[in-house]
Amino acid sequence: MRLLVLATLFGVFLDAGDVLQIQCYQCEEMNQNDCSTPEYIVNCTVNVQDMCQKEVLIKPDGIHYRKSCASSGACLIASSGYQQFCTGKLNSVCITCCNTPLCNGPKRKRPVPSTGTTNRSLLCLLMLTFLPLM
Repeated sequence: MRLLVLATLFGVFLDAGDVLQIQCYQCEEMNQNDCSTPEYIVNCTVNVQDMCQKEVLIKPDGIHYRKSCASSGACLIASSGYQQFCTGKLNSVCITCCNTPLCNGPKRKRPVPSTGTTNRSLLCLLMLTFLPLM
């Protein structure tokens, strides 16, 4: 009986591992708005759309954004096909792919450590290094 329960649970865990659903931001040709707010979040198609895609187009009237769910194959082909047009200048088209939830949203700013914390950490490290020598 115990073996049957364990086998059933094992099968459920294996089956649950096959399901992959990601959330991405989705919008079409937004001008000056990078559409990275909650109303643009969508659930991608399970086991089909396993990546988020982000297109940034630089046009005469400003920066335009397209964001969507994508299959890994289609996204990677598109991003490599447009790589030569990703110049950052007028008429530039940059396509990026990523595979974590909401990764096609805004860039996250890296926290800058305060100098006080860095100096204190360095001082502690030096003390621990030279303390045994005394």
